[in-house]
Amino acid sequence: MHIVVVGLNHKSAPIELRERLAFNRDQLPEALNRLREELGLMEAAILSTCNRVEIYAGVSEVDGAVARVTHFLSERAAVDSPLLTPRLYSFIEPHSVQHLFSVASGLDSMVLGEGEILCQVKHAYEWARDHGATGKALNGLFQRALNTAKAVRTHTAIGRGATSIGTVSVELAEKIFGRLPKSVILLVGAGKIGELTLRRLIERGASDIRIVNRSAERAGHLAADYRARALAWSELPSQLLAADIAITSTSAPSWLLSREDVAAAMPQRHQRPLCLVDLGVPRNIEPSVGALENVYLFNIDDLQGLVEHAHRERQQAVQASQRIIDQKVGHFLTWWQEEVAGGVPCVPSCSGPAAAP
Repeated sequence: MHIVVVGLNHKSAPIELRERLAFNRDQLPEALNRLREELGLMEAAILSTCNRVEIYAGVSEVDGAVARVTHFLSERAAVDSPLLTPRLYSFIEPHSVQHLFSVASGLDSMVLGEGEILCQVKHAYEWARDHGATGKALNGLFQRALNTAKAVRTHTAIGRGATSIGTVSVELAEKIFGRLPKSVILLVGAGKIGELTLRRLIERGASDIRIVNRSAERAGHLAADYRARALAWSELPSQLLAADIAITSTSAPSWLLSREDVAAAMPQRHQRPLCLVDLGVPRNIEPSVGALENVYLFNIDDLQGLVEHAHRERQQAVQASQRIIDQKVGHFLTWWQEEVAGGVPCVPSCSGPAAAP
């Protein structure tokens, strides 16, 4: 058996393409079934985040596997394979192992050392395992990847400083509005990214934070924990009139805020500046909203400048992290050859615009 990964990330594809490939949790069972039953993958797992979509597979033969997964992704994105392929990368072991260990450890993230990715890898594995899509190969791979990530965060400084996209978005809001305690902040979405963003807002002194979420119960719990106000989903239009900053982070399949919505709100705001930070993938705010007067719209790819500053602060931790990853990859490959591959040596192979970490 071989371990194959095929995917794209923030380095190889823009958000316009990543959002077309993104999977929400409800779509995973059907997708995992298709990967195994129609594509013939022995094992499968899907890692879908705001910055990447990757399919991990256990296959008996490498030949044809990458092409089948590529076709599967091109169908999902409604993009012809010749147009999608240059954006994709593919690895087999040992590079596929090295890649996942680096991803889980935050070394392949837009925000170097981010903490959310560890939970996202864990959930991707659990969803695939609970659906019966993993076996000995991917169970061993993901369990060791999670162990490696924890070791990296424990023994290096990779996680210090601004290590989440939520933190970076808060820094952006501060640059535009100055001190946050005087700003009215609307948080749309109460998932993991929303909660991390809320935590950073509180740490920076924000005091008037309003949470709108489709699940009123979830919004209520989050508001109680962080001294914020939970509001009904139906109040989103009216809250847009009061907010100085609105940060969205939902997995909604269509626009939460259209150009028409925001254009209607601006005269009632007397053209008071509005900062919109869209952390959703797919995007939550219609891109043309950014062309409106006194509206400042940023999506997740627009935060790259602030991210690069955070990267420079943590570069010294990369080498220490890489040494841990290399050691853990070696341990995994030893187990792999003894327990799964039957003593057959790993044959390195990789392709695509993103080099193996």
